[in-house]
Amino acid sequence: MHDQPRDVHDSLSPASARGFYSPPTRMAYALMLLSPALFSSNMVVARATADYMPPIALAFWRWAATLLIVAAVAGPSLWRARRRAAAEWRDLATLGALGMGVCGAFVYFGAQTTSGANIGIIYATSPVFIIVLGRMLYDETMSRRQLAGVALAIIGVVAVAARADLDVLAGFTFTVGDFWIFGAAVGWAFYSILLLHRPSALGLNERLGGVILGSLVIMLPFVVGEALITGRTPPLEWRTFGWLALLAVVSSYGSYQVYALVQRSLGAGRAGLILYLNPLYSAVLAWALLGESIEAYHLIGAALILPGIWLATHR
Repeated sequence: MHDQPRDVHDSLSPASARGFYSPPTRMAYALMLLSPALFSSNMVVARATADYMPPIALAFWRWAATLLIVAAVAGPSLWRARRRAAAEWRDLATLGALGMGVCGAFVYFGAQTTSGANIGIIYATSPVFIIVLGRMLYDETMSRRQLAGVALAIIGVVAVAARADLDVLAGFTFTVGDFWIFGAAVGWAFYSILLLHRPSALGLNERLGGVILGSLVIMLPFVVGEALITGRTPPLEWRTFGWLALLAVVSSYGSYQVYALVQRSLGAGRAGLILYLNPLYSAVLAWALLGESIEAYHLIGAALILPGIWLATHR
């Protein structure tokens, strides 16, 4: 997945100095509408490849391909930063395990048994867990309104997982994929908190390259274990390379760079609004490209989760 805003509560941004109607600002807002589609493409690929791509291998090769792109774009600076990266190897490995391993493979495991719309809606609770973990780990303050938002978002997740059916809730027969996605959302929250609170001497591309490399080292034994236990490996077909290219170019590097451009122009606070649009884009893309239906419980869950996220993260 991709870097969170450094401060989701920023009220000022570079856009305020240039004016809303300046060309750079208009371009940033246009990219802001594009960015959730780039993020959500990962959910669509997860569903489209669930039947024939092993989940851990898919996460591994996705980020291996992304590392090639980062190396092609910023190879010299990556080489010059190798000593600084080596000094931060523990942080890079931890961030890679969370941001690319857990948040990658868990989504692909979940996609085998849950819908693209569910993935988008449940994953959208990450900002709420960021608030909670910030309070637990770094003693960040939480207002009553934020607590209300957390509660509302959690109720929304339960509504989606239970299909808004009390019988499902009573029988505790949620789809196992929903729990995988829930775990990925919590993993992304840990990743974001550590990314915010762990200082780094590396630049944007340098740290991204180091985190990806750390994730590949961590995931490699699991890829081998997955192949030995299940007997499944990614098929050597053109569609496999096509999906991996889409994930690397669009879902990984493309979304990361577009988000960075939006954040640089509009500031972290406004850029953070992208997170609220992801569930809508995921549901629409799953409907348009995969033929999945949008059910009433999706709307109920979104009606609870999105206001909950706003209450939990807005000041």
